[in-house]
Amino acid sequence: VQLQASGGGLVQTGGSLRLSCVDPRRTSTNNGMGWFRQAPGKEREFVATISWRGDRTHYADSVKGRFTISRDNAKNTMYLQMNNLNPEDTAVYYCAASRYATNSSEVSHYVKWGQGTLVTVSS
Repeated sequence: VQLQASGGGLVQTGGSLRLSCVDPRRTSTNNGMGWFRQAPGKEREFVATISWRGDRTHYADSVKGRFTISRDNAKNTMYLQMNNLNPEDTAVYYCAASRYATNSSEVSHYVKWGQGTLVTVSS
């Protein structure tokens, strides 16, 4: 496992969670990073992405206005603040590092992945 994701859990509709993704080997400081998720029986989908400097972000329409991606390169950590969660957000969330410095929503651009952290939103 090249990245370590954490922060998932069980939350009620309308609740919040903050996911973290640590890069213990400090190999992704100059790379764009992103969050993806995979719900049971569905394909992995893009959630949010951030450039290496943290100055550019992009979100899936389904989470725009509710989720915020950020990073602290000094701590080798990326975050995903998730607010106003709903049952459709239930999934395993994966963090990943891109081969490029910019942000990207393309799964094929990502070369390092975390192990995933489960987010369950109850109705």
